[in-house]
Amino acid sequence: MDDYFLPISALQHYAYCPRQFALIHVEQVWEENYFTADGNRLHQRVDTGEAEQRGGKRSERSVLLRSETYKLTGKMDLLEVIEEQVIQFYPVEYKRGKPKKEDWDRIQLCAQALCIEEMRSVEVRVGAIWYWETRCRVPVVFDETLRQKTQTVIKNAHNIRASGKTPAPTDIKKRCRACSLIELCQPDTFRIDKSANYIKELFKDEKTS
Repeated sequence: MDDYFLPISALQHYAYCPRQFALIHVEQVWEENYFTADGNRLHQRVDTGEAEQRGGKRSERSVLLRSETYKLTGKMDLLEVIEEQVIQFYPVEYKRGKPKKEDWDRIQLCAQALCIEEMRSVEVRVGAIWYWETRCRVPVVFDETLRQKTQTVIKNAHNIRASGKTPAPTDIKKRCRACSLIELCQPDTFRIDKSANYIKELFKDEKTS
């Protein structure tokens, strides 16, 4: 891991598809579609909110985060601070879609919790994700399994960025159809190309290490 600070949002990209992560954060390519544009509009609305105090709960918006341990930086949508005998911190992330079985969103939120713990010398046990499509708030427990998974994603994402190598497309083809980079990625063409096997070989040692 070098001195580069990885954007926290990049972890969601890696968890979704390591190739998508590399295209954005190694090759520096990006293409807007309806879903990314709509997500940006949602976050702009969230970011314009001001901090507020209601009883024993303080809501801080657009909170800047940084971790020297994990070399992460970013900005979180909302931090709820419950002022009791022991002050408790609850990170809240806003997403435009709906709850998912996969851990993509939870990994991003857990990384925010790791940053808060380091910055404020506290333990963050629980956070939440607000899904705009379903208008529901889903609690997320930062248990040891999620923490280890998040730390693995952080390590692997840093390794790919440092290597400068772009992995092969994901084998889960339905993810490609929802990806804004599908035209730039050309996953079907790359899968047909035998050079995909070469790229997989490059990362074989990393997966088994």
